[in-house]
Amino acid sequence: MPLKLGVNIDHVATLRQVRFATMLESPNAEPVLLDLAKEAVNGGADSLTIHLRADRRHIQDHDVTVICESNLVPVNFEMGNTEEILEIAIAHKPAFVCLVPEIREEITTEGGLDVVSQRGPL
Repeated sequence: MPLKLGVNIDHVATLRQVRFATMLESPNAEPVLLDLAKEAVNGGADSLTIHLRADRRHIQDHDVTVICESNLVPVNFEMGNTEEILEIAIAHKPAFVCLVPEIREEITTEGGLDVVSQRGPL
């Protein structure tokens, strides 16, 4: 099986959020996530990874809709184990789902999911 490239585009959204968090509808809100997604695919990406965190620190609900509906390549949806995010995943039907821990103090996910201690909730 050939090696495939998945590109995580979360931190492009982080840049946008730093500059335009309160005015995402502005025509100046950049970088535009879909434009970057298209560039990643043109550069060889076989899939795109987005992580809609409960705190919405980078990817926003609108981004999930735009990226999933673009049908550029399969989407890998990183998510915490919450009812709200699960409902969003079910609604958008990404090709892949990756459950990750979400610790508010982390800038980005820094560790794996302890499945053994989280067996009940998972």
